[in-house]
Order: sequence, then C-alpha cells, then structure tokens
Amino acid sequence: MTRIDFHFNVPDKPGYACRLVRKIYRTGLRCQVTHDDPAALAAFDELLWTFSRRDFIPHVMADDPLAADTPVILTHGSADTNHLDVLVNLGSVAPPHFSRFERLVEIVTVDEQDRKAARARWREYRDRGHPMTRHDLAGA
Repeated sequence: MTRIDFHFNVPDKPGYACRLVRKIYRTGLRCQVTHDDPAALAAFDELLWTFSRRDFIPHVMADDPLAADTPVILTHGSADTNHLDVLVNLGSVAPPHFSRFERLVEIVTVDEQDRKAARARWREYRDRGHPMTRHDLAGA
C-alpha cells in the first residue's frame, strides 16, 4: 500500500519540490512529479534546470523518448509510466494513479486554497486506508 507524506506550511512549493526531487534522485530512487496545470509543470521543468548551479537532476516529460531511462519524470494528469518509486504531487487533486507508487509526497503551502484542497486529499487517502505521515514545516 502506498505510504503518503504530507509536507505542510511550505513557503515556496516549487523550490521545496526541487530540493525534494534532488534528495530522491540522490538516494537512487526514481520519481514522477505531477501537476494538474500544464503551465505550472513547464515552469517547474525550467526551475529544475536552474535552481542549483552545482546539481544536475536528469528529468524529462513523460512523453519523451528517453522517459524509460530517466530517473525523474514530469507528468500532467495521469500519464502511463513505468513503475517508479516516489510520486510528488504539486497539483490540487489526488493523482488517479498514485497507488502504483510505493510513496506519495504531497506539498502544501500556507495559501488557504491550497490547504483546503490538501484537506480533501488527506480525507480521500485516509478513507482508503493509506498510512499517512504529517510533516509541518511551520516549526522548522
């Protein structure tokens, strides 16, 4: 069953997601980053190239011919991908395919709309019986 981690009170969702994806990549795991907004996903793609001068995080969109050989895949919606270890959701809805992953990470900002959408996702995952962990960055 998919383990779900909620990271709450994140001040900068894209920057935090870049650091999280870097950490996942460094551990040797494969991950998929999904967003329900194509423009926001494209902006995240650009940010992965530029957020750190010292780090290279190999990533491509799911429809790229190199996707099967790339450790970080970016998707919009429910793209059909090979088995990956971690799914990072940057969108506002629960990804329909999240149960294919060993772990799902939800990143939630301090914005009230983002928090409201996260509460709905939390209830959905909880009601399906998934083990969940809460990480509150407000105290960090």
